[in-house]
Amino acid sequence: MGLMDFIKKQFIDVIQWTEGEDGTLAWRYPMQDMEIQNGGVLVVRESQMALFVNEGKVADVFGPGTYKLTTQTLPLLTNLKNWDKLFDSPFKSDVYFFSTRQQIDQKWGTPQPITIRDADFGAVRLRAFGNYSFRVAAPALFHTEISGTRDNYTVADVDGQLRGLVLQNISNAIASSGVAFLDLASNQLAFAQALTKQLAPEFDKIGLKLEAMTVQNVSLPEELQKILDQKIGMGMVGGDMGKFMQYQTAQAIPKFAEGAGQGGGIAGDAMGLGAGVALGQVLAQNLQAGLQAAPAAAAAAAVGMKPEDVMATLEKLAELKGKGILTAEEFDAKKAELLKKLV
Repeated sequence: MGLMDFIKKQFIDVIQWTEGEDGTLAWRYPMQDMEIQNGGVLVVRESQMALFVNEGKVADVFGPGTYKLTTQTLPLLTNLKNWDKLFDSPFKSDVYFFSTRQQIDQKWGTPQPITIRDADFGAVRLRAFGNYSFRVAAPALFHTEISGTRDNYTVADVDGQLRGLVLQNISNAIASSGVAFLDLASNQLAFAQALTKQLAPEFDKIGLKLEAMTVQNVSLPEELQKILDQKIGMGMVGGDMGKFMQYQTAQAIPKFAEGAGQGGGIAGDAMGLGAGVALGQVLAQNLQAGLQAAPAAAAAAAVGMKPEDVMATLEKLAELKGKGILTAEEFDAKKAELLKKLV
């Protein structure tokens, strides 16, 4: 190389990257015909990592900090180039920067209902959606598996792959959790935790770390949704079957009366109304009997109760009041009685 060619040749003294707002995950420093100056400076900011690649082989990885580039700070690259002595001239190497900050609010969802297997119901079709966040955790692995030699690799480029991973693993997540699907569907946090446990190793395989996963909605077939609603109703009355039957009866009275009144003609209307009223009276009597027995049973249970048990009982009674199973007077009376146990 002639003297003039050497003078014209450009050398890189400082290698750095300021991340933009385009969701870039990997960015290749523009080398062109330039070479890196021996003793040059590499600046890696917080939320970044830098990777040196020589002739397609991954070499040194740098975390946040400022580095003077010598054979001491580039041991793997030095080994790849087989330098048998300290280099004192510029050198060429591809340098990639990676954003390691969290990529938040990434959406996932089921475009079409998907079929999962459940121990209780066999096959279940559902829709679900939520969001998740991730970050680049292993730049070398992400480079070799995903981003490669592209000048710029963004979140949008990997979005489809990650959505596919979520959908592919929903069924496995439910199966491996060991929790009945209805319990997961009624507890979105548990559903998200099951998904995270299943998906985290899949993200690790491509150099990413799954930081958070949320399930914002689960839509079930109508029949299964009714069962879920009943299960939630059972939880609201503390699993007491007698109280649950009272709750179901109270819900059924207006529906039955409405249906009974839809008979043909005046006579049919009268018969339907009469049947509805008659059955309503019977159901109401049974409901009232149950309500009268509830305070007495609760009072007996309150004897010797711990303060935390008293508060838990009050919370359950408040739920019954909210559902119309207990009247305001009944609730107030029971509340006063229970609060005496705290004195």
